[in-house]
Amino acid sequence: MFTGIIEELGQVEKVERSADAARLTIRGPRVVADAGHGDSIAVNGVCLTVVERTGDTFTADVMAETLLMSTLDAAQAGSPVNLERAALVGDRLGGHIVQGHVDGTSTLLSVTPGEAWRVLRFSLSPELAPLVAGKGSIAVDGVSLTVSNISPASEQEQWFEVSLIPETLTATTLGQRVANDHVNIETDILARHVERMLALADAGSKRSHP
Repeated sequence: MFTGIIEELGQVEKVERSADAARLTIRGPRVVADAGHGDSIAVNGVCLTVVERTGDTFTADVMAETLLMSTLDAAQAGSPVNLERAALVGDRLGGHIVQGHVDGTSTLLSVTPGEAWRVLRFSLSPELAPLVAGKGSIAVDGVSLTVSNISPASEQEQWFEVSLIPETLTATTLGQRVANDHVNIETDILARHVERMLALADAGSKRSHP
């Protein structure tokens, strides 16, 4: 489990590809300082398992399903990435519960600069739109954020906005994002559970009243 509070801006050092997987080597001195074989590190919000490490890098295998569901398929040497170690039991939960199991990707539609803040608007697929609520939590490339605005339910093309403070812009990759960039999205786990319960309740009601 993660909190969405990014610990370090890392960098992809090497990408080795095979037919249905990839092996990434990532530089992140802070997150590997106490990492061991089998530990979890979130890379742009995707939970990966350490299979090798050096003094300042770690290597992880990325399976086909993860490549399909996330932006890691486009990773290349030199790419900056957000890094976070798994949360320690007893730590303060500074963000929200982030599993590192992304729901998919989203497109940055626009960037609106302000005097101190920057507002980013992202697309929402029909499948994910019901799971995102105004003032709710969402993880974008692993960064725990609050949804500051959301499209009306009547709009055909759904979107959500987040308002980023200078600290988030400098401490994460989101400060480098421009329109048409793709990011990883993980919706709130509570919203996913509620959606599942409602779906099961609706299915049960239909079975009871054919």
